[in-house]
Amino acid sequence: MKDFRIRVIFRVVMLGASVALFIFMLSRPNMIFAAGLNFFVIIFQLVELYKFTSQTNRKLTRFLESVRYSDFASGFAADNKLGKSFKDLNESFNGVLEAFRKARSEKEENWQYLNTIVQQVRTGIISFDDAGNVELMNANAKKFVGISNLKNINELTEKNPKLFASLMEVQTGKGALYKTNEFLLTLQATELRIRGNTVKLVTMQNIQTELQQQEIEAWQNLTRVLRHEIMNSITPISSLTSTLREILDHELVKKENDYEMKADVADDLREGLGTIESRSKGLIKFIDAYREYTSLPQPKIKTVLLKELIDKTAQFMRQQLKKTSIDFSSSCSSDYLTVQADAEMIEQVLINLVKNSMESLSQNGHGKIELSGRYDGQNVLVEVADNGPGIIPEAINRIFVPFFTTKKTGSGIGLALSRQIMQMHNGSLTVESQPEVKTVFTLRF
Repeated sequence: MKDFRIRVIFRVVMLGASVALFIFMLSRPNMIFAAGLNFFVIIFQLVELYKFTSQTNRKLTRFLESVRYSDFASGFAADNKLGKSFKDLNESFNGVLEAFRKARSEKEENWQYLNTIVQQVRTGIISFDDAGNVELMNANAKKFVGISNLKNINELTEKNPKLFASLMEVQTGKGALYKTNEFLLTLQATELRIRGNTVKLVTMQNIQTELQQQEIEAWQNLTRVLRHEIMNSITPISSLTSTLREILDHELVKKENDYEMKADVADDLREGLGTIESRSKGLIKFIDAYREYTSLPQPKIKTVLLKELIDKTAQFMRQQLKKTSIDFSSSCSSDYLTVQADAEMIEQVLINLVKNSMESLSQNGHGKIELSGRYDGQNVLVEVADNGPGIIPEAINRIFVPFFTTKKTGSGIGLALSRQIMQMHNGSLTVESQPEVKTVFTLRF
């Protein structure tokens, strides 16, 4: 800038000298013409001084506008030849713009990094301002909300009013619960001040799988104890009663004439021992159901074509369905849909669900069962639907509890076992039922 000041001072001094000369010439009548020429020289000097100083102002204005509008691609070098001061000024401007470029680049990189982390976490995260404008929404939040492109939180008033009410009511430092057939969400809220606006940040954590897993582990621990204790008692009883009956039969045949009067007593004893043996075997069979529930092998996960899975299940069940009047159909929305699963275990789940539907339709002359597979945009779904009597509301929340059953015969293990298998596949098994209209069991991968 020193060179710039010298140039300005030089121009001012020259301008001052020209003005003094002009005044001097005006005082001499014979120099009027020269004074007129000098006047034009003064005008030229004023214009040149204005251009010289305004050039720096324009450069400064352009620099400030570049900062204001984040235009860091431009540079300053066109007038380096005007002197060392302009070259230094240009280099300073370019240095500042480069620092801004690096700062913005680092900011964008940090934003991309944080955004990637936010998108990958299992917790749903959504933030919105006082006007309801959604500023951040990660992939899991979209899954929980059920809308992939939510611009304003008020859009939920029509599509999901219960979730909207929960998001509005949850307060900072306090939790709230939101339950659907698929999720049990815990909501936590925090309020932030960003650029003078209040932003509400809500996290949504699905705890349904964890709760179900804890429930399964609790039942497994209980059944292991029951199995151990009951087997220790029932096994010797069953063996002993069988032995006593064989001895009694042998002795009665050998001494039949000597004990004619006690034959009725012997018959009673034989009948009683037969009953004990039968009951003991029944208890052992029932305990085997406990063993099946608590001893599931780990699934051997492979890529399985969904259509093949459905077709194999349908082919197996059609032989049994031919003996009934039930209308059975199976379908898959695409030949190329796949799931990561143990095919045999999932087939067993589907067979169990179709059998349950068959049993529910035993008294229905117009029964229908539909086995279908599709992709809903987020998950691969397999549905088993029937038009049977359905499940009453009082029982629908308990049908997956081990050993709970609404049937006259049955151990109550099938549905609990099916849900456990789906959880081992990181999936879920849910049910929706409208009594006497439709019941749908949904496997969600």
